[in-house]
Amino acid sequence: MRFLGRFKYIIVSVLGIVLLTVVGENSLLQRYRYARQITELEEEIDKQEMRFLKDSLRLSELERNPVEVRKIARERYFMKAYDEDIFVLSDDLEEEEVNDAAAQ
Repeated sequence: MRFLGRFKYIIVSVLGIVLLTVVGENSLLQRYRYARQITELEEEIDKQEMRFLKDSLRLSELERNPVEVRKIARERYFMKAYDEDIFVLSDDLEEEEVNDAAAQ
């Protein structure tokens, strides 16, 4: 008991430092995790801002240029002009035939 009485301030100080650095929501370990998460989120914000700028430029180009709208409609949505035909080539049938032959 005398040992605790002699070093009570040191023991309380050490326990307080341990509690502040390891345990709790405001611990140093948790602060490090928060700082890392903030850095990741800031990188994501920068990436999304760049994507937004790129998409905004693309949108303004589409609003000014009807030829670009037709090009996208043909490439992405397989739309066609009145006097033309569209042929879509796919490798899906070849893969199915190979899988069927391998199963036999």
